[in-house]
Amino acid sequence: MKLIILDRDGVINEDSDAYIKSPDEWIPIPGSLEAIGRLSQAGWRVVIASNQSGVARGLFSMETLGAIHTRMRQAAADAGGRIDAIFFCPHGPEDGCACRKPQPGMLHDIGRRLDIHLDGIPLVGDSLRDLQAAAAVGCAPWLVLTGKGRKTWETAGTSGELPVGTEVRDDLAAVADALIKANP
Repeated sequence: MKLIILDRDGVINEDSDAYIKSPDEWIPIPGSLEAIGRLSQAGWRVVIASNQSGVARGLFSMETLGAIHTRMRQAAADAGGRIDAIFFCPHGPEDGCACRKPQPGMLHDIGRRLDIHLDGIPLVGDSLRDLQAAAAVGCAPWLVLTGKGRKTWETAGTSGELPVGTEVRDDLAAVADALIKANP
């Protein structure tokens, strides 16, 4: 099985320091939906792994988060893609849960539910915590320069904090192109 794990905010859609609190605030990054379409059509299963602390902070409800995800799934489908599963952590940073990235709990859950070893599975994120979670479970970390990615690269990339072997690309479209070329 060809599987790719994507962070949501900053990878698929525009990120916001004020959080994405409604379906109307969910704005895809140019080319990201088409990238999911190309991956799906090339036989990749696309799974989302996203911290969503806005739930714990009371900024939006689980129902609203579901509506945001429905919009995202429909937009991906309209571009010829499929999002096979969405995993998320609704906890805040101070809750001490095991599922909030950089902790690996959410990724372990993906591996268990899909009955797959995560070694070498590409995980695409825009923040250091995404890449740290990837490395903790043996995923192949990919940093995109969209969202917070450029800042992550400028700080963690130059200080040597990125996990060993991290691939860096401009955006999800460039990641999809590289993966499809390497794994037709």
